[in-house]
Amino acid sequence: MIKLYTDGAAKGNPGNGGYGTVLLFGKHRKELSQGFRMTTNNRMELLAVIAGLEALNTNEHPITIYSDSKYVVDAINKGWLANWVKKNFKDKKNVDLWKRLLPLLKRFNLTFKWVKGHAGNIENERCDELAVDAAEGSNLLIDEGFEAQQK
Repeated sequence: MIKLYTDGAAKGNPGNGGYGTVLLFGKHRKELSQGFRMTTNNRMELLAVIAGLEALNTNEHPITIYSDSKYVVDAINKGWLANWVKKNFKDKKNVDLWKRLLPLLKRFNLTFKWVKGHAGNIENERCDELAVDAAEGSNLLIDEGFEAQQK
């Protein structure tokens, strides 16, 4: 089984933001992060999951995603996303990212689990550290999806 830990952070919400992802498989470990100049926490939480899944080269193993984002976990586990799709995402935010996630949900055997943030979970804490460092970094990208929503 592959374990994928994720976290996102935004300073100001909206403001500079970043995501952090830790992938674990047996003795293998991969860490991912990226910062953006103007975004929201929810976008970074969602992008952390997407980036982790897009980094995988196989869909042969079940994947458990651990996130401290109720927004992401509940959207999947409580069926909110399925309803948003049926309603063509009417009045929903982050549609670009949800649409980017949809094919990944079909490609992989996924389980989403919520973990309490800032509660001593070592991998969740590492993801938070990666996300915050990325948000505070100098290599900030443009979150084109967020900036398009603002127009």
